[in-house]
Amino acid sequence: MVPGRGPRLLAGVLAAVCLLLVGPSAPNGALIGSSAPLEAARDVVPHRVMTWNICNPCEVGDVERAAEIAAYAPQVVGMQEACVRDVERIRDYLEHLHGLVYHVEYGSVLRSWGRCGGLPWNPGGFGQAILSAAPMSGLVTAEYPDGGSEDRGYMAVTTTVGDRPVRVFNTHLAQRRQEEVRANQVGVLAEEVARHDRAIVLGDFNAVPEAPELTGMWALATDTDPECRPEPTGTCRPTTDWQSKFDYVFLRGLAPRDHQVHPTPASDHHAVYADLDLPRREGGR
Repeated sequence: MVPGRGPRLLAGVLAAVCLLLVGPSAPNGALIGSSAPLEAARDVVPHRVMTWNICNPCEVGDVERAAEIAAYAPQVVGMQEACVRDVERIRDYLEHLHGLVYHVEYGSVLRSWGRCGGLPWNPGGFGQAILSAAPMSGLVTAEYPDGGSEDRGYMAVTTTVGDRPVRVFNTHLAQRRQEEVRANQVGVLAEEVARHDRAIVLGDFNAVPEAPELTGMWALATDTDPECRPEPTGTCRPTTDWQSKFDYVFLRGLAPRDHQVHPTPASDHHAVYADLDLPRREGGR
């Protein structure tokens, strides 16, 4: 054996194992020494949008969160309870483990050391995030005047779904038993959504469809689950482990083609996605 080669080889193996376990340190960087994804690359599903409260703090790894998103490969995904550091890692894993490349925008309203780690004087950002296969523009982030027991807000971007420009909102309303606070938050959000003829509103609304505080949203948009309405028309599928419908894909000026709810061990909220009915424009690709 060449002197010194054994220790160097062992160190290299250990470094590779650590990289696989921890993930890349650079927010948007490639895996060191890797020229291709670890799995065959594939495209996102056109016209598919997803909402998911990824649960923080929870004992879940970002590898598992990325795998959950990759299983459905949405064109756009809105995440709630998202720590910036987690989203950075999820985005890297999506690219390097699953071949899915996303742009990212954040709508954080909290600096939370307890939830997101970091240093006491530099805690991690916490709130919402949007991943989009297409570039995003016109980012707006807003904190609700009254967040209730915790600061809450919404974010909005313009991106492409199918081949159509669409305004996409992502929000997380006040926790349960704060109905009046949520009603005020819906009023603020609805005023912004009403400015757009075509919009998608993703989020955890912490309220069932028949809750009075959601009246302002129902006046503007329709959830992609056809059986979830202020007056349910059938079996409204729950989106949480406690069998409540809290997570919505509201559409304004758009129509759904399919709606799916998938329980996951990676969160106490289910992954919710919808395929939209978006005919191609004349001259589109």
